[in-house]
Amino acid sequence: MVAAYFPDEEYHDRWARVHRRMTEAGFETAVVWGRSGGSYERCGDVLYLTNFYGTGSGQGYDTPLSNARAFSAVILRAGETPELQADEPWPRTDLIATDRVAWSRNAIKAVADSLKESNVTGRVALVGTDFLPLKYWRQLESATPGIEWLPLDDLVLEPRRVKSARELDCIRQAGVIASRALDALIEGLLTGKSEAEAAGEAAREVYRGGGHVHMIPVSHGELIEYFTSDPLAGFNHETPKDGELVRGWAYGPMFQGYWLDPGRTAVVGRRPSNSQRELIETTASIVEQVIAAIRPGVSVMDTARLGERLTAEAGGDKDQASEKFPLFGHGNGLFFEPPYISVPMGNEHDIYEPGMVIGVEAFFARTGVGSAGFEQNLIVTDQGTELVTTSPMLWFD
Repeated sequence: MVAAYFPDEEYHDRWARVHRRMTEAGFETAVVWGRSGGSYERCGDVLYLTNFYGTGSGQGYDTPLSNARAFSAVILRAGETPELQADEPWPRTDLIATDRVAWSRNAIKAVADSLKESNVTGRVALVGTDFLPLKYWRQLESATPGIEWLPLDDLVLEPRRVKSARELDCIRQAGVIASRALDALIEGLLTGKSEAEAAGEAAREVYRGGGHVHMIPVSHGELIEYFTSDPLAGFNHETPKDGELVRGWAYGPMFQGYWLDPGRTAVVGRRPSNSQRELIETTASIVEQVIAAIRPGVSVMDTARLGERLTAEAGGDKDQASEKFPLFGHGNGLFFEPPYISVPMGNEHDIYEPGMVIGVEAFFARTGVGSAGFEQNLIVTDQGTELVTTSPMLWFD
């Protein structure tokens, strides 16, 4: 029998911290939206608050019977237990953290009706404006004329930054699964498997461990400058040849919805040329030096500047991945989260705190040689950092 991973007191603490933040922001009521139904990247706030994940797929295609399929919401009111408005019938109340649970075929209407029944008017925080479709927002606004909706998208995200002891244990288990998956991926690419076969071996490890895959991006040879050889699948059916660079990531909600995303670069045959070795070792060293600089109280922006300086000193070129991800890392949790280790994407106020989970990454290219990329996932501790992804950084003989 499947049981809830987190105990009741964990959720009670989460609710208290989010309610405090509501009070600080001047709100008595908030509506927190989530989207699941086969996707995982925006289910986090609802999952965090209630442990609900909806399995109704087909989002975006409304019918005369159903509306806003795959969208659910949590209504938060000062001094009250959270109310879950689920999007599917017979939700598993034995797994859901709150005892206030309702379901409907139209979560937009259900939320509006619940607010009316509770006589909620005036200012209400709206969480999820960055993914709730305009169509549904207009329905919600029209159905609640007495409410002034005000965006507060980081209401739950901000308390999620620092993880509890139980969450960190979950992250450690996710690290075991992600590392096994990445080991299988790189080993497969180095031993004669096609990109697709190696990705399949990695996915098997994730599913075997109880996680899920968002994507397994792989590239090699002439396509190494691209993050993935096939943007739709993440991999192609070609087999890397001896002496070619290979690069791969394994990422997604690896355990209990918690995301990790380690990546590695290697050379088929494990005998890199001098230029390939220099490329790989330089990129790995940037990641390792940024990690070495992380400890509680350190400015996140300072480590971003360190990454930029190390990259500039190495004199590398850009590739698609470095343009796509102009950063040296980010928070990890129930998706990729702030803070961002990036000069253009981050801010001067973020500092590392014990209990944060961070991904540190770097991409680096040299014309005529190829591109490399690495990522490690870690926990910020009182003493510094604890790696949770343990795959070898270098795959040389």
